Amino acid sequence: MLQAFYNGMSGLFAFSKGLDNVSNNVSNMNTPGYRGSDTFFRSIHGQNGEGYGAGIAGTQVRTTAGEVRQTGNDTNVAINGAGFFVLKSEQDEVFFTRAGQFDVDKDGYLIESVTKHQVQGIDAAGNLFSINIKDQRTLAPTPTTKIEMIGALARSGTSDPSHEVGSIKVFDAAGSEQVLTVSFTLQQVPENSWQVDVKDPDGVLLQTGQIIFGADGTPLAGFNAVNVSLTANGATQQIVLDFGLPGSYNMATQVASGASHTLSAKVVDGSAVAGLSAFSFDEKGVIKFTYTNGEKRDGSQLALADFPDQSELIASAKSVYRAPTNMKPAYGRPGEAQFGDIQGGYLELSNVDLAQEFGDILIIQRGYQASSRVMTVSNEMLEQLYNGTRGG
Repeated sequence: MLQAFYNGMSGLFAFSKGLDNVSNNVSNMNTPGYRGSDTFFRSIHGQNGEGYGAGIAGTQVRTTAGEVRQTGNDTNVAINGAGFFVLKSEQDEVFFTRAGQFDVDKDGYLIESVTKHQVQGIDAAGNLFSINIKDQRTLAPTPTTKIEMIGALARSGTSDPSHEVGSIKVFDAAGSEQVLTVSFTLQQVPENSWQVDVKDPDGVLLQTGQIIFGADGTPLAGFNAVNVSLTANGATQQIVLDFGLPGSYNMATQVASGASHTLSAKVVDGSAVAGLSAFSFDEKGVIKFTYTNGEKRDGSQLALADFPDQSELIASAKSVYRAPTNMKPAYGRPGEAQFGDIQGGYLELSNVDLAQEFGDILIIQRGYQASSRVMTVSNEMLEQLYNGTRGG
């Protein structure tokens, strides 16, 4: 009877622990990246292999993925397939998570927004590193090197034999904007030639050159470009006025007669300092930066980890996991080997199934009631035995 009493008590303890686990699953049903766990019971064997009560054998993490939901936040990412994001704490502890709620801290590190652990990337050699976008927050200025002249110059038929293209905005090496004016004056010798004068906003002549067209109206070789030296903010840069390939009609041409000149300028390159306007992740986990000048650049690539047995992962606080000491993770890139692709702007939700949890609650409740009943009967029998002994 005493053993039955203790057996019932062990059942109460075991089912209480089971309910603790179920309640934890239910409370995290809306936690992104959370993976529920199952409790496993064991018997406590006594002499001759007879069962003497029950205990908890342990818990195992459920390996099924949760539902993926769009968030509209480009820094949220989900894994479509196998793998875990890799995080590193300030103490250099390595954690793993399916919750891709990423953000950028004040030092430019990509972090998981709940734990504040740094998100790990992977380089070409397969080495892990903490992703930092500090150097990608701005783009350095680039000087203009080329201006394309597109359109036609008319030898006759216009009211003015000269033509001027103004307000040509270029960038110097410091990223400052400079405005140039290019004027064209028809020359009689040699035939079909034009004098090209390039001036700064103050009217200072920067360069004088000559372009010559052939009989077919296309630029001649050796006379289809003018090199301009621009000195600004203490630096000198070379800018090419390109009138097109010799014998080609793709850019500048000359016509025998026309009502007006149509030649205009197209600045090919150069930019001021550009700030980061947005960044997102592609399916390979590569960061895609977009800048205020419209330019796009690629950044670091997210690292993923996989395990021989995911159910053996050890749950830690804030929906992250640790690997057991006897299990080494395999690291890789999204979309390669066994690893899944990345879905930018999505989050994986919890994989907790409420129907399953409610079923487990009913089973635990019945077991707890039965164990409690065993204790009650055992107590009554002990009390009856005691009363009978006392009465004799």
